[in-house]
Amino acid sequence: MKILLTGASGYIGGRLKQRLLLEKNITLRLFMKQVRMVKQQSNIQIAQGNTFDIKSLEAALEGIDTAYYLIHSMESKNYRELDRKSAQNFLDACIKQGVKRIIYLGGLGEKESASEHLLSRIETGEILSSQPDKIQALWFRAGVIIGSGSASFEIIRNLVEKLPFMITPKWVNTLCQPSAQCDVIEYLAQAATLEESESTVIDIGSEQMSYKELLLGYARAVGLERILIPVPFFSPKLSSYWLTLMTPVPYSVASALIEGLKSEVIVKNNNAARLFPMIKPISYDQAVKAAIEEIKNTQVISRWSDASGEAWEVDHSILANAVFVDRQIIPLDSINPKDLFDTICTIGGFNGWFGFDLLWKIRGFVDKLFGGYGLSRGRRDPINLRIGDSVDFWKVVDLQENARLLLYAQMKLPGKAWLEFLIKDGALYQTAYFYPHGLLGRVYWYIMFPFHLFIFGQMAKNLMKRTRQATQ
Repeated sequence: MKILLTGASGYIGGRLKQRLLLEKNITLRLFMKQVRMVKQQSNIQIAQGNTFDIKSLEAALEGIDTAYYLIHSMESKNYRELDRKSAQNFLDACIKQGVKRIIYLGGLGEKESASEHLLSRIETGEILSSQPDKIQALWFRAGVIIGSGSASFEIIRNLVEKLPFMITPKWVNTLCQPSAQCDVIEYLAQAATLEESESTVIDIGSEQMSYKELLLGYARAVGLERILIPVPFFSPKLSSYWLTLMTPVPYSVASALIEGLKSEVIVKNNNAARLFPMIKPISYDQAVKAAIEEIKNTQVISRWSDASGEAWEVDHSILANAVFVDRQIIPLDSINPKDLFDTICTIGGFNGWFGFDLLWKIRGFVDKLFGGYGLSRGRRDPINLRIGDSVDFWKVVDLQENARLLLYAQMKLPGKAWLEFLIKDGALYQTAYFYPHGLLGRVYWYIMFPFHLFIFGQMAKNLMKRTRQATQ
């Protein structure tokens, strides 16, 4: 069987890719915009492109039996329109290339009461299922997905661990049916070989519970006592700002999630049990404990932020013509380049930014106030990095072992910025690049320049110092 997987750089797609590679007798092809995010492997084919480029889409689908659609444009302002166009392009290309089955993961909920975000997911499913006489569609619908690195789990974890008591909106009493990340992946993986010929909607989830019970259930799992006090005056906008400040998600994600919490998201059919009798969904408590264990053992395969931020996918060769540059050059002396690079790759998250951490935290707080990611996004792994990883409000866009780490700024800025660590010719070249947007961007650079002198200068020195301490 030949399988095409879209969204392999995302949270679910990244884990599904690992699961599908365990199967024998399949050929896996990934359809991606950023092919550098996946290491070349003999058992994986990689096709570059996107669903708005019809030529690349049709080429990727050539010879494919089953195609997974795990694409969403939630961070774009006109995401609903983009989602409809993307789904229609995908359906048309699949039919043209003779694909037999589309497998799609959407969300639980009813169209009449759905938020705009959930409505977009429903519309996508309807489009992909609209030609049952020409192609089969298996439309999975899941609610809150509980697993290490999922946006929902990160929100629950941060709220419960940071706040001894919570004044909550009335939506905490809304019913939902969470799904363990491992169950969702297993349903999707087994769907490729399912002996079913009809297009089908498959609702998945564990026990019914309120969002209040989700929060208190996490508290019990980690041995914390928490008090929730529901009040009627929390508006969706106020709730979104509160989530933005207290959790790793930016305002755009928080507002979309909050809007959807007013509607029940519960299972409406038993097709999951009928078609997949071997899969027994684990409980919410078990899912929480499994997620915590993965985090403790630094085994987080993917995070909600892996595919976040379209802007980082620019041509980074333009750095040579950056308008403003701040460069620190320090000789390596007796330091081994590999040891220095290992230290560089620990930057961010709980490890901090090698000096002036208070200033970094203030900058992160300001970024959050303006709807950005802030520093709370952290890292997937405290030591190892890969292209596409989030590092606080930065994104790893290039990684050359023992030679170069390039970070792209995803903070709110009047321009575009990069931070490069380059080891060459017996020295460390640490460089900040900035492309301003108009006059405001130039004013921003000159205001920040005095701080940059101290922050970036101290960072380079501390990187060398930390490396010497580690090797000693």
